[in-house]
Amino acid sequence: MATDHTGRVLSPGEVIESPPESAAQEEEWQENLNRHLICPECKEFPPNHVDEPASGDVVCGSCGLVLMSHVVDMRSEWRTFANDDQGNDDPSRVGEAANPLLNGSQLQTSIAFGDGGSRSRDLHRAQNKVIHDKGNKSLQAAYKSISSLCDNADLPSTVADMAMHLFKQSQDAKILKGKSQDAIIASCIFIAARKMSVGRTFKDIYAVTKVSKKEIGRTFKILERFFATQTTKQKRTVQGGAVMPNEEYTRTTTTTPAEVAARVCNQLSLDKNTSMIVQKFCEKVRETGVLDGRSPLSTGSACVYFVSHLMGQGKSAKEIQMTNQVSDGTIRTAYKHLWEKRNDLVEPEWLERGGDMSRLPSAGN
Repeated sequence: MATDHTGRVLSPGEVIESPPESAAQEEEWQENLNRHLICPECKEFPPNHVDEPASGDVVCGSCGLVLMSHVVDMRSEWRTFANDDQGNDDPSRVGEAANPLLNGSQLQTSIAFGDGGSRSRDLHRAQNKVIHDKGNKSLQAAYKSISSLCDNADLPSTVADMAMHLFKQSQDAKILKGKSQDAIIASCIFIAARKMSVGRTFKDIYAVTKVSKKEIGRTFKILERFFATQTTKQKRTVQGGAVMPNEEYTRTTTTTPAEVAARVCNQLSLDKNTSMIVQKFCEKVRETGVLDGRSPLSTGSACVYFVSHLMGQGKSAKEIQMTNQVSDGTIRTAYKHLWEKRNDLVEPEWLERGGDMSRLPSAGN
C-alpha cells in the first residue's frame, strides 16, 4: 500500500507529486555577529561613538557616558620615553629620521644611567666610546656655525641648508685639506647664496665671517671647480627643502646690480613702485653700458640714489652707504655718469607713475 509524503493512502494509478519547494522551510540557524554597542542612556542607532586614545576610553558623543575603558590603541606609536623629554610632548617614540648631513646610519640606542648607580654609569661610558663619532661632532659644529652666520647675514633658511649640503660634499671628498674651516664655511655660504638667487658679494660675506676676501676667493675657486666636475648621483633633500638636482653642477654667476639694489631698497623701506622702477633702471643701465667696469655694489647703490630722488623718496648717499658699506664718494661719482645720461635712461612711463626729473640733484651736489 503506497502513501504520499503526508501519509495519505494512494489509489491505484495515482502519481505521487514531489513535495513543494522549501520556500516555507526554515533557514538554517546562524549566529548574528552584527552586534552594536548602544549607549544605555541615549539608545541611539546608529550609535555615536567617540574614541579617546589618550585615555583608552570609548565615549558616547551625545551624552558623554563612558561605554568602554582600557581600550588597547592599535595605531602606530609616536611618543618618546626619553628622560630629557620634559613636557612629554615629543611625537617621536620611534626616534628621528636619519639626517643625510651626518655620517653613519644614526640608529644607535643610547644607554642613560640617571640614578642607576655606578654600574649604569659604566655602561653609559662604555657605549659612548663605541658609538662616538668625532666626524659627526665636527660636522654638527660646522652646521651650527653656518646657521648662525646665515642668520646674522639675513639669509633665508634655504641658503643655510644649501650651504650645509655643499660643506658636507666638500668634507666627504676631502679636497680642502689644510684649508681653514672658516674659509670653507664662508665659501659655501657665498656659493649657496648665489645658487638660491640671493646675491651677496665677497665684501658682504667678509663682513659676517671675518674671513679675508682673498682667502674666500681662493677657497671659492677650488670649490667651484670641484662642484663643476662632480655629478650628483641621486637627489638629496636637506633640511628646509633645498634639493640638489640630479644633474651636473652649474657654475654660479656674479651678483648683479639689480640684486644689490633690491636689498638696498628693502633696507631703506622704499615702496613697491619705487623698488620696481629701480630694478628696471638697473637693467637699462646694464644695457646702455653707462657704468661698465664698476662693481655691482657701486652700480646698484647709484641706481637707488638716482631713482629714489626721481620718485620723490630721495635717500642720501650716507643712508645708502649704511646698507652696503659703499662710500658716499663712490656713489656720487657713479651718479654723475647717470645724471649726464638721464634723458636717455629715464622712461616716459616712470614719469607718468610719479617721477619728476626736476627732483634729481645736480651732479655737483
